[in-house]
Amino acid sequence: MQAALVPAPGHRLSPGATAAVLLLHGGRADALSPPPRLNLPALRMRPFATAVTRATAHDDVLVAHVRYRYRGWNGHHAHPVADVRRALEELRAVAGPIPVVLVGHSMGGRAALRAAEDQQVEGVVALAPWCPPGEPTAQLRARAVVALHDEHDRVTRAADTWAYLARARKAEARVRGVRMPRGGHAMIGDACVWHRIAAGAAAALLGLAPFPDGLPGPDGLGGPAGRRGPDEDTTGPPGPQR
Repeated sequence: MQAALVPAPGHRLSPGATAAVLLLHGGRADALSPPPRLNLPALRMRPFATAVTRATAHDDVLVAHVRYRYRGWNGHHAHPVADVRRALEELRAVAGPIPVVLVGHSMGGRAALRAAEDQQVEGVVALAPWCPPGEPTAQLRARAVVALHDEHDRVTRAADTWAYLARARKAEARVRGVRMPRGGHAMIGDACVWHRIAAGAAAALLGLAPFPDGLPGPDGLGGPAGRRGPDEDTTGPPGPQR
């Protein structure tokens, strides 16, 4: 079986890593074929890997992609979740129980949120995530979640994301929703802003930097070293929903 963990360019899996950021691309609701060689959802995550590498360049942070066995979520099988768990096991076997942030887009966001139950996962950065009604949140207790979504997204619904964050807070997760003004589902418009916020949030969730440009951390979490502020209510999309 192929490895589930694929280091980004300039990175290698080694015992010297002090933390890791794993990137999870999107896919399809149902597809039992493997991802194609020319995989646009995977290519879409490469600039995020570059941005995270820059944001964590001096901290021995491994940046890596999760390789899927199948292209789809495939109902109750939730195949990408199993792939994330394999990647975490591979990481643990070499680097030990180091802290991890998962950055996932669309289906990858859903998989990241599901896999956050792993004790190594400090938090999740979810990009236009697929959060259908009824998606479980209990696994997010004591985890931090930052979700970015453009309300013009026609593939996944931002309203579902905000509702998911509200449920996650009730499950004792620390959450923050970021309404993106442009980008759609593919995050093309203002792509550099998506990259910057996602990379900055990942570094902040690892305690390596403040949150980017004054963006409040999840439920008061802010500042370096994962320092928490008061338990204030910062959930959901900034401003009223349209």
